[in-house]
Amino acid sequence: MKATIYHNPSCGTSRNVLALIRHAGIEPVIVDYLTDTPSKARLAELISKAGLTVREAIRQKGTPYADLGLDDAELTDDQLIDAMLTHPILINRPFVETDLGVRLARPSEAVLAILPVVASPFVKEDGEVVIDGRAKRPVP
Repeated sequence: MKATIYHNPSCGTSRNVLALIRHAGIEPVIVDYLTDTPSKARLAELISKAGLTVREAIRQKGTPYADLGLDDAELTDDQLIDAMLTHPILINRPFVETDLGVRLARPSEAVLAILPVVASPFVKEDGEVVIDGRAKRPVP
């Protein structure tokens, strides 16, 4: 199975998602979206395929969201995407695309819906069990 992760190595959620993908036996294409920002068309496609609105795909915490006035309800999706491309830190993370679909993997367990089932245990960086030894996983 192919996989691509739009990754921020400074983000714990993104690191956990990358580890989950690798735990499933997949070495993904890793796109550091902060330095290798997707095109406008590609970003819009990821958001759409993930079943999100553009507003749902914008990261507010730790970003210039408020300073840029992006909470203005009058802004169009096109304007919001332009802001995300100008300031890639506004792109919520991590987006993951596999043969089974696209997810914004927040929480990290959301990626399990588009990965093959793996029976071996997986524990996040913080010690939270995501997959127990009986292949039980949370429902994303």
